[in-house]
Amino acid sequence: MTKTATCSSPLSTSKIPFQSKKILHTDSKLLLLFLVLQPRKGYFVKGIIEKYNSVSLVLRIVIGLVIGAILALFIPSDGSLVPAVITLLGTLFVNALKAVAPILVFFLIISALCNAEAPGSMKTIIILYIVSTFVAALVAVIGSYLFPMELTLAAADDITQSSPSGIGEVLNTLLMNIVANPVAAIVNANYIGILVWAAMLGVALRAASDTTKNVFANVSDAIATIVRWIISLAPFGILGLVYDAVATNGMEIFIEYGQLILLLVVCMFFIALVANPILVFILTRKNPYPLVLRCLRDSGITAFFTRSSAANIPVNMELCEDLGLDKNLYSVSIPLGATINMAGAAVTITVMAMQAANTVGLTVDIPTAVILSALAAVSACGASGVPGGSLLLIPLACSLFGIPNDVAMQVVAIGFIIGVIQDSCETALNSSSDAVFTATAEYRTWIKKGRDFVMGKNNTPMA
Repeated sequence: MTKTATCSSPLSTSKIPFQSKKILHTDSKLLLLFLVLQPRKGYFVKGIIEKYNSVSLVLRIVIGLVIGAILALFIPSDGSLVPAVITLLGTLFVNALKAVAPILVFFLIISALCNAEAPGSMKTIIILYIVSTFVAALVAVIGSYLFPMELTLAAADDITQSSPSGIGEVLNTLLMNIVANPVAAIVNANYIGILVWAAMLGVALRAASDTTKNVFANVSDAIATIVRWIISLAPFGILGLVYDAVATNGMEIFIEYGQLILLLVVCMFFIALVANPILVFILTRKNPYPLVLRCLRDSGITAFFTRSSAANIPVNMELCEDLGLDKNLYSVSIPLGATINMAGAAVTITVMAMQAANTVGLTVDIPTAVILSALAAVSACGASGVPGGSLLLIPLACSLFGIPNDVAMQVVAIGFIIGVIQDSCETALNSSSDAVFTATAEYRTWIKKGRDFVMGKNNTPMA
């Protein structure tokens, strides 16, 4: 009788004890559960990201603002781990924007100039920048005459920054920045040098092959994508910035200089909500407030907390893209505006210098005040793009008024004391105006071509 051979498989459980079978059965269930849930984990994370991005960026920023203020009231900034981590969110956000802005500007300008025809709207934008600066100086002069005050001068011992000694020094710095090494200009965020070198390279590359031009276009698009990633994290950065500002300074430091802050803020609001809309209406003959309010919401809020026109360049780029503006136009006008559009600086320099003159008993006639303050504001392009840059031009304006330098430096000290509000409002005005005037010039072109569009709304880019 032949016996049938039985083959024992390694996976066979016929000879495994009952307890071992139970354990193996349990492990199999866990493995199956793991395999089922692992893909869902990816879907879960992806779902959270999609849900986060589906919420309006402005709403997310407002939520971050409120949470940051609440945290500042309950968690003191004592250097411990939790406050340090919260503050780090704001520092990382601002530094990320500052890091990407120079290279973004460099490649965007090259790509725009080498790929496209020279946009005729650029002349209109530059004129708007200049006119806005002069109007801002005029508003500040009138405000200073209507509400004169004597400043309680603070000690200037803590002010370590050096200020320009005259127009010659400012022009010399401007020329040195223009001819700076292009690599050093990018590393040091010298936007004047970046603008000049990028413009020259862009014009020189107009004769290059389409393949070469496409390389620069692709690089600029890739950097713009990185910028969108950074901007999507703005609510966390704003949370950290608001927490640091409220927890560190509070509101007590503004009581003594409240009247000065009020004058500065009222002048800036007047320019943002009255003067700028008038300029927009003159060129478009349409209701300017949808555009003005959109730019203040999407650009001004972020600029208020970053306190840097340079750091807000990517935000303005994103806004102009959403508005459907010509990329070849705004990729040049926005970084240019961050450098020379200094309406907020004109207000700060003029008001501070005029009140300094009033404090020491000097009388400045209106024409002289307008001309000299506007000249100082235009010169401020050498200190633009960084928080508090306009304050260093106050001694220049004061020297033009004949005010002693020691008094001017004490006024600068006051500027640093009130800088949390003053510089924030100034940057919000400057940066949002860049987008306002860029859009205005583009709308003017659309009107001439008979195109239908909605002011301040997302429009399809013109082919």
